[in-house]
Amino acid sequence: MRPLAPARARRLLAAMCGRPLLVIGDVMLDEFVWGKVARISPEAPVPVVAVTSESWQVGGAGNVARNVRALRGDALLLGVVGRDAAAQRIRGELEASGVRSGLVNAGDGRPTTVKTRIIAHQQQIVRTDRETAEAVPPAIEAELLAHVSEELPRAAAVIVSDYQKGVVTPRLMRAVIAAARRRRVPVLVDPKVRHFALYRHASVVTPNLAEAEQAAGMRIRDADDLVVAGQKLLKVLAAEAVLITRGEQGMSLFCRGQRPAHVAAFAREVYDVTGAGDTVIATLALAMAAGARISDAAALANCAAGVVVGKVGTATASQDEVMSVVEDVATRSRATR
Repeated sequence: MRPLAPARARRLLAAMCGRPLLVIGDVMLDEFVWGKVARISPEAPVPVVAVTSESWQVGGAGNVARNVRALRGDALLLGVVGRDAAAQRIRGELEASGVRSGLVNAGDGRPTTVKTRIIAHQQQIVRTDRETAEAVPPAIEAELLAHVSEELPRAAAVIVSDYQKGVVTPRLMRAVIAAARRRRVPVLVDPKVRHFALYRHASVVTPNLAEAEQAAGMRIRDADDLVVAGQKLLKVLAAEAVLITRGEQGMSLFCRGQRPAHVAAFAREVYDVTGAGDTVIATLALAMAAGARISDAAALANCAAGVVVGKVGTATASQDEVMSVVEDVATRSRATR
């Protein structure tokens, strides 16, 4: 796949402004505990982290919505939270980011998902998760579906961000895909392998390499294996496209009736890959909503990923940052010709 020309990228980024996207999925709070390590604990062979600060960001589907807003799109987020301090913090962070939220309160019996990362000297030491991952009860599911029915007519694209925390149910996926297909609205899914059967007839599915291997039931050891796996997933999902994200090896795009296209990764420095998939699918969906060809949308998403992996923690990419990477990629491409 050729690099995205800067002039085309500028036009595309301008067209993305204000595009309305519906983001559905598992919302969580990412908590970061920052500190320094000066010694090993006498109680066990583990580092002792002297905490210097704490910070919080919205993760999961919430981070997808934040990425849509950072790219100047209009995001409405649908998900489930508990009746707790984490939910209050999430609502505040979303409001500050300009994300419109239709979060359903599950009450006291279901806590908000919280992932706590302890980081020392810019390196993650350990992560703890507090969550309930069972499928949401029918009453909560019905409330989410009512929101979908109300909001889908205004959406230019739908993103389903599945972290397997209970929001993405068979009933919800069937309803979302069917309603979007009737309106010719693309549905893009950031998947979990256990739920692959639920995504059938989605427009685009974006597994990472490990997920693609599991879903295809094969090891991907070389380029030939990658093509076989990508084509197999296209057939199984009956999707228009499958975008396999491959970390430092870039991305591979498989579209129905077309040859596979590969794009090399680009990042000035890699500090943290947390949330990079959120940035990829947000950029991809927003670009498609703006009328981009999927190959151009994927190239732009690759540049956005190059921005966020250079940041620590759950991050977003702005239009200016993405444009800077596009220009760097174009410069390097010209230099190698």
